[in-house]
Amino acid sequence: MNEIILLVEEAPEGGYTARALGESIFTEAGDLTQLHERARDAVRCHFEEGKAPKLIRLHFVRDEVIVV
Repeated sequence: MNEIILLVEEAPEGGYTARALGESIFTEAGDLTQLHERARDAVRCHFEEGKAPKLIRLHFVRDEVIVV
């Protein structure tokens, strides 16, 4: 596996949450810099040494509500 995708959403209480597709990885952070660090750490901790993907892709998901 060369890449893993994390779906990133803004948390209701502020900051961000990130959840991996296809793996049991979840992390949260107060800002984007911290999110990058925590995403790296979460992915490294999840996989055995030498088995972690080389790239982490952050896919930002945002809900918008439009009143009609």
